Amino acid sequence: MNNFNFGEVLTRAWQIIWKHKILWVFGILASFARGSGGGSSGGGNSGYQGGSGNSPFSTGRFEQIMGQAGQFIQDNLWIIVAVIAAIIFLSLIAYFLGMMGRIGLIKGVAQADKGAEHLSFGEIWAESMPFFWRIFGINFLVGLAFLVILVPFVLFGVITAGIGFLCILPLLCIMVPLGWVIMVVIEQAQTAIVLEDLNMLDGFKRGWQIVKANAVPMIVMALILAIGGGVLGVIVALPIIIAVIPLIIGVTALRESLTPLYIAAACCVVYLPVLLFFNGLLTAYIQTAWTLTYLRLTQPKEESPLMIEANA
Repeated sequence: MNNFNFGEVLTRAWQIIWKHKILWVFGILASFARGSGGGSSGGGNSGYQGGSGNSPFSTGRFEQIMGQAGQFIQDNLWIIVAVIAAIIFLSLIAYFLGMMGRIGLIKGVAQADKGAEHLSFGEIWAESMPFFWRIFGINFLVGLAFLVILVPFVLFGVITAGIGFLCILPLLCIMVPLGWVIMVVIEQAQTAIVLEDLNMLDGFKRGWQIVKANAVPMIVMALILAIGGGVLGVIVALPIIIAVIPLIIGVTALRESLTPLYIAAACCVVYLPVLLFFNGLLTAYIQTAWTLTYLRLTQPKEESPLMIEANA
């Protein structure tokens, strides 16, 4: 669709979330399940000196640390198990709320775009429940597929001491844009599942059909939301970055005193509600824009909402 109006979609998205602030709540919930996969691995071959007991990487020091860690685990096994179980439980709750927030945004935005004057949290939540397992399932299966594909390559790279990563670098370069396309398809598939009451397979097919038929608008919208969302996300997270960077730079100073670490942690905790709020607002806007993109590309022109509100 060559005449897709990006300005209208982006403007309308802001109008909707500003008028219907209950969507902010669903945005905060949806932010709990925003995909962010990451891992850090650090490995370094440090030629430690066997006889130097003062070296932090010496054999004796390493054995002492491992012994202390083993003793700590043995003395606090049930506490550690309870903490891990609590983390898993809270992660599942957060993911459930994230999926419900995402569904609620799609439902609420569709109602608002049709001219609804008032959105009820309870009604949207109740209407979203039947779609939970379908939205959860399609996200889980796509995530599992990426995991199955990536794990063998990561293991290959580790086994070959990093040389394998150089060999599979071209493949990884292909997978990045491929993953980006799949992300866009999933965005449209989720909206199709919720608004057209489709199952997971039909929803994915519908999402692919929409993306394939409207490749240019989808690519441009994805770039706008990714770049704009990324910039705003960094700005929102800037206070935490400012609090943490000095610790990373002066990590050696932590051996003398942990006070800077405590101060940075306190600042992060205090700022956390603000970060959660703005992250939720950003999530609400992005999801609203994607939902409106779906509606504009699938509805006939005469079904598009009147822009009387914009001039009111």
